[in-house]
Amino acid sequence: MALFEDTKIPIDDAAEAVFAWAKSNGRVFFDALSDGLGGLIDTILWALEAVPPLVIILIVVALAWLVHRNWKVPALAGVGMLFILNQGYWTETMESLTLVLSACVVCMGLGVPIGILGARKPRFYAALRPILDLMQTLPPFVYLIPAIVFFGIGMVPGLIATVIFVLPAPIRLTQIGVASAPKPLIEAAEAFGSTSWQRLVKVELPWAAPQIMAGLNQTIMLSLSMVVIAALVGADGLGVPVVRALNRVDTGLGFESGIVIVVVAIVLDRLLRVERRGS
Repeated sequence: MALFEDTKIPIDDAAEAVFAWAKSNGRVFFDALSDGLGGLIDTILWALEAVPPLVIILIVVALAWLVHRNWKVPALAGVGMLFILNQGYWTETMESLTLVLSACVVCMGLGVPIGILGARKPRFYAALRPILDLMQTLPPFVYLIPAIVFFGIGMVPGLIATVIFVLPAPIRLTQIGVASAPKPLIEAAEAFGSTSWQRLVKVELPWAAPQIMAGLNQTIMLSLSMVVIAALVGADGLGVPVVRALNRVDTGLGFESGIVIVVVAIVLDRLLRVERRGS
């Protein structure tokens, strides 16, 4: 045992060296990234907080009606949002939705193109797969350490940790959807003289639309699951009262805030579920 411990592979030293080098040499990049993501977060949060709560509830109910064309899901969405308002968690909910929407913008903006490239370039995706496995299996708490090192505390490091954890989902589902396009459809498009771009837009993406929507659903659900972890690095939202309840061993506060998170997740999931089925 002592022999193996004496010949330990210095993973910790290597990681510290890499982070130290990145921090000293990539300050301009990390500052620019922090400013860009901070601007995105501030814009979404301002838009959500500028609208009165009852107006947002009416918008959610109207959206649910347009998507479902029945009264059940709009009623569920309306009751759920009113419950959140009644419990006094409206501000925290808007802050968590800001994190979720920001993660959706970043993850779908990166995940869909990378997934398309992976479907078009099998060797590229084969090399990318172990990285995606690592991103999904590495404990999310590990992401918080470099996020704090590079971005301090606040919403930005919470968003960075969320994106790292969530990004593999839209990449994988987009790749599966595009790669599963039937060969007869692709051959027919090529026979009619379609370019690579036309084949992608008119054949592969419409075929992959259900998988891409499933990726969006997974992005939202996984992002919402990160609100408590993001609160540990100073991100605002519904994770804050959960962490406060944990520190105080306050069962009532923890259960109350947890129920609100569940309600938000149910409302968002129901809004997206029919879109995915109807794709």
